[in-house]
Amino acid sequence: MRVFYSDVHATHEPQNFLVSGAPQPNPEVAARAEALLSAATAAGHNTLRVDAETDLSDLAAIHTPEYLQFLAGIFERWQRIEGASAEVVPNIHPNWRDGRYPASAVGQAGYHMADTACPISAGTWVAAKASAGLALAAAKAVFEDLDEGRGASAAYALCRPPGHHAFTDMAGGFCYLNNVAIATQWLRRHVARVAVLDVDLHHGNGTQGIFYGRADVLTVSLHADPVRFYPFFWGHADERGQGPGLGYNLNLPLPRGSGDRPFLEALEKALARVESFAPQVLIVALGLDAHEGDPLAGLAVTTDGFARIGAAIARLPLPTLLVQEGGYLTAALGENLVSFLKGFEDGRR
Repeated sequence: MRVFYSDVHATHEPQNFLVSGAPQPNPEVAARAEALLSAATAAGHNTLRVDAETDLSDLAAIHTPEYLQFLAGIFERWQRIEGASAEVVPNIHPNWRDGRYPASAVGQAGYHMADTACPISAGTWVAAKASAGLALAAAKAVFEDLDEGRGASAAYALCRPPGHHAFTDMAGGFCYLNNVAIATQWLRRHVARVAVLDVDLHHGNGTQGIFYGRADVLTVSLHADPVRFYPFFWGHADERGQGPGLGYNLNLPLPRGSGDRPFLEALEKALARVESFAPQVLIVALGLDAHEGDPLAGLAVTTDGFARIGAAIARLPLPTLLVQEGGYLTAALGENLVSFLKGFEDGRR
């Protein structure tokens, strides 16, 4: 497996986030990417450290110019506020987002940040751009193989920060730029249909929102039932898309604590939907936080279960881009990645 990686992610160092109103250490730390890289390298995967420069036009194909301008400048503006927090964290949100656009940094933070789990520090913008660049680099590698007749190849983008909770103009849940959506849109310039399969613990609400009205991108997500779990307001089974996109979104929420068997049963339904869509490329939003030992504690997939998940996905004979989403520091984090990749590669044999 080709593993695309950049050291730039380490410039993003979030310190805290709020859990039930209480400040807690932020689990989306640089060490998680380093653990994943170390495990992939030790397992013999081909690690490609790339210069993840990103063309702004690729970001603007998904995100509004207003939002990109906010991300690029908000930290510097925040520092000019007397008594402000060290990181950009919103303290006010609009009850409707169709009102006037605020001029103040505080108002814009509330407008563009869905929650308090996406603090912005000095290196966040640079790291987020590099993360999107990794997804693009891996997408281009997969497409090049397809274009040159090398068949259903695969690549893994070790993206940090993650992206699937980011909407067109709103950060949330540790995410700033939607890496999967940016890669999807780039691929759509070259192929007619792209399917996105999200196997993260949490629903990929940003990805769903971006493509919810479109028929050229299928979005499918397996995740812990959001009725009492983040992101709460999205990810329910009756969300099927709208307008031209009606029928092009599938959510498969799982009861909290579900383990390998229910996850794999739901995955079979997800893969059947993907197969019916007949995409030219599959993108997998690869969260490893569905693991039974993950600190966010929503599902109970085992390390061996990730191998079975990888093998099941690999049986679809599609060019496949794997994009890292969640998965937080435990002794098993790297093992879970290696297990998934081995299962995927075994499934392709």
